[in-house]
Amino acid sequence: MTEQKRLIVLTGVTRGLGRALLTRFDECGHTVLGCGRSVATIAELKPLFPQPHDLATVDVADTLAVAAWADRLLAEHGAPDLVINNAGVINANASLWEVSAAEFAEVVDVNIKGVANVIRAFAPALIGRATGVIANLSSGWGRSVSPEVAPYCATKWAVEGLTRALALELPRGLAAVAVNPGIIDTDMLRSCFGEGAAAYEGPDAWAETAAPFLLALNAADNGAALTVA
Repeated sequence: MTEQKRLIVLTGVTRGLGRALLTRFDECGHTVLGCGRSVATIAELKPLFPQPHDLATVDVADTLAVAAWADRLLAEHGAPDLVINNAGVINANASLWEVSAAEFAEVVDVNIKGVANVIRAFAPALIGRATGVIANLSSGWGRSVSPEVAPYCATKWAVEGLTRALALELPRGLAAVAVNPGIIDTDMLRSCFGEGAAAYEGPDAWAETAAPFLLALNAADNGAALTVA
């Protein structure tokens, strides 16, 4: 049986896990409505992932920008089957009291407010259609902690709680799922682990498992806290 082609909203497509998922979803014939903050990188990606994909420069921390982006996508493409909140940032390794207020705020704005902005923009369309999955990428540090990344840990614990609360609010037929992607050799991990990050698999290898995992999520997973495996 031919796999059903999906319409997928994916944030943070310009690097790391998002970039790897974009490639994998494209290879499988799915359509990605993606965004990232880098104007230059989005410009580079557009010719590589032409229509029906739709890639745009959007900062998920910007409420108005996310709303405008979602309005356009919904008008042009309709409600997505799957929304993946992947965009995220991490603080430079430091004890909490050494992290500046500005850096702390950026981590919160992207990792928590950004997730909420995307949900606010797309959830009504999913509810109107009575189907759909919202997958919020968390972290192992959303279920445990480590020194020198307290702001990041705080935001990922918030994503876990936000997702479980959202799951109680969604009508039957929809799902909100917190997904721990595992430990992957990305620029973000290298900022924490240095060269030790090389001991873990890269994003492309990870996406071969993660893409089908995410596509298999359904209403029965509502409220679950899962790990890509």
